Amino acid sequence: MSGAHPEPSAVSSGGSASNAGSRAAKAVAELKSRDRDIMLLTHTSAILGWDQETYLPAKGIDERSAQLALLHGLIHERTIAPENQSLLDAAGAPIGPGAAAGSSTDDAGAADGDPSLPPLDRAFLRRYRRRYERAVKLPQELVVTLAEKTSRAQAVWVEAREADDFPRFAPHLQGLLDLLLEVADRIGYDEHPYDALLDQYEPFMKTSSVDRIFTGLREQLVPIVAAIAEAPQVDASILERAFPVAAQERFGRTVMDALGYSRNRGRLDVSAHPFTTTLGFDDVRITTRYNERFFNSAIFGTMHEVGHGLYELGFADDLRGTLLAEGTSLGIHESQSRMWENMVGRSRPFWRHFYPILRSHFPDALLDVDAERFYRAVNRVAPSLIRVEADEVTYALHVILRFELEKELVSRTLSVKDLPEAWRAKSRELLGVEPSNDRDGVLQDIHWSMGGIGYFPTYALGNLYAAAFMQRINRDLPTLWNEIAEGNCSSLLSWLRTHIHRHGSARTAEELCIEITGAPLSAKPFVDYVWEKYRDIYGLD
Repeated sequence: MSGAHPEPSAVSSGGSASNAGSRAAKAVAELKSRDRDIMLLTHTSAILGWDQETYLPAKGIDERSAQLALLHGLIHERTIAPENQSLLDAAGAPIGPGAAAGSSTDDAGAADGDPSLPPLDRAFLRRYRRRYERAVKLPQELVVTLAEKTSRAQAVWVEAREADDFPRFAPHLQGLLDLLLEVADRIGYDEHPYDALLDQYEPFMKTSSVDRIFTGLREQLVPIVAAIAEAPQVDASILERAFPVAAQERFGRTVMDALGYSRNRGRLDVSAHPFTTTLGFDDVRITTRYNERFFNSAIFGTMHEVGHGLYELGFADDLRGTLLAEGTSLGIHESQSRMWENMVGRSRPFWRHFYPILRSHFPDALLDVDAERFYRAVNRVAPSLIRVEADEVTYALHVILRFELEKELVSRTLSVKDLPEAWRAKSRELLGVEPSNDRDGVLQDIHWSMGGIGYFPTYALGNLYAAAFMQRINRDLPTLWNEIAEGNCSSLLSWLRTHIHRHGSARTAEELCIEITGAPLSAKPFVDYVWEKYRDIYGLD
């Protein structure tokens, strides 16, 4: 395929302004062709990853790890090909000092392409250059090794979690941490090594900014949690009755359809940890997990992943085959999943329509439960052990727990072997509860086995983005909640398609936030949302 690419000299000679514009357009076209190959390889890798988490036989992990390592190596080779730099120069988006090893990658002040280019092409160049500047700092061997180690670590994590055996997983986590710290050093950072890892998931966000946001969020949430603890408590025991898995799956698919998730462009499967993955522009798959004795796990996990899937399926068609056809940041991605899971899925209007349908699926379990009692049960606030099953109010504290431990790991002030005890101590401090085993503590999430240090903050940031966006949505769609009470979610999806989804990563998270809300990200809209909702449920003053 490399033979199909013209030599960079064909698009990089001097000339008039009009010739420069023509050369820039040709360079962009060539970069898009190269990018399409990279995206095809990336989606092929995603297919193997999806299969590993869903159907791969246990004995197949060794070869699967080698397959993934090979693909990641090929992707890296194409990403850092020297021709890319020449083409970026020709397009008017030259590589800056951010490409130097150990220097932070920051697009501030960099040219985004020849002024004659359309805005979408300039956005493409901005993302392409940023990807190149990060990737060129990483040796091929490091990329391949990291891909192989993460594939193996994920398989070991599944076994260790099932067996409640952290020592089995610890060496793999240590190996990944060492590799990730090398990545951070090579990519570079301005303030904290965690910056380089966080930036992979939330571009341009700094650790110090997350610290500031989380400090304020924690200070405002703790009094609300305390006030709720003093109020008459909600009975959530009705959620721990017998809910047969087959009926849960049928109901979950009914909700998926109502939210607008297309079965022609995706599918639902089961995995140890729910996830969404994009295998192609028209192939976005989600997974969930079922607990026959706890209703919340599957339905809210499914709605969460549907939110991710709807984002991935909502990119404008002219982004197809380019790196713009992806979420602009995981914080924005999580805003979509958390909005559907909580702001819609745990709302009164939603259950006004769906509760009668739910009761028809579980006539025995819900025989003596009316809609209001059910609504209060799914919104019960209580410190808990499991992040994915946490309520809206305490959820951020789960994220802060992981964020603070990750910073210590990256700073090497906390060793991997001491992580389980540090987890228990931090859980006592933040949540007032302590896991009795590592399965419900340090082993509960898949992220670290995937090398995902720096990912967790995006969950809480997603809550903040979602609340800010919802304030604007409520102004723009005054009849929205009446429509949702009738089972019609199309207006909300259409609004999200128009204002967020279709842009893909053509706009940064900050640009989207300011464009939609008129202000940078703040905890206030989320805290206001939580207070208004839960003062009603718990009768707070």
